[in-house]
Amino acid sequence: MGATENSPQGLLRGLPSLKGPFRPLDLGTFPPSPQEAFIDWLKDAIDNDTKEPHAMTLSTIDEDGLPDARVLILKNLDHRGWHFAIKADSPKGKQILNNPAVALTFYWPHLGRQIRIRGKATQLPPEESARDFAERPIGSKVTALASKQSEILLDTEQLQQGFRDAQQKMEAEPDYVSPAWTVFAVAPHSVEFWQGATDRMHQRLRYETSDVREEWKKNMLYP
Repeated sequence: MGATENSPQGLLRGLPSLKGPFRPLDLGTFPPSPQEAFIDWLKDAIDNDTKEPHAMTLSTIDEDGLPDARVLILKNLDHRGWHFAIKADSPKGKQILNNPAVALTFYWPHLGRQIRIRGKATQLPPEESARDFAERPIGSKVTALASKQSEILLDTEQLQQGFRDAQQKMEAEPDYVSPAWTVFAVAPHSVEFWQGATDRMHQRLRYETSDVREEWKKNMLYP
């Protein structure tokens, strides 16, 4: 059966993609490390008014070996990797503690750019997690305390009561830090920078390392 204008296939085929024009890259000018390259691209995304350029997809593996994914916010980047903060007792936190192999994906359609990071997620020291929680807006702290993330919600009044209780706790103890709040850093073993092109001759550069000293090797890839 062929696609009609209002069928899912017809609707999808009618959507534009990679309409550009996009700037071609000089892959030979990329810096020695993927962290430096990422910062360059992030600044470019910010300068070009990309919405939420710090939003990224975190992909994990559950205990049954099935993939899971959700969008989080990048909190920091340093020699240890790409940082994000979550509740360690959430499904994604449990998945990471069971299997620290993860992937991060950034996509900035306005620039036709994608960044893929594969590596190992490691918990950072407790004082860094505490500092991250302390710096969160009060509303975000309350939400983190009140939500039993991803558990089945049978009664919205229980949720509202949880919010009220969390609000009262934060008002009474403004320096309180959730013990479950955890900052992770993804130490990469490969990072790919993808520049889309309207003619589909995409440009791809992958950083790879198998050395604890992080001596990076750069390779161009076929589109």
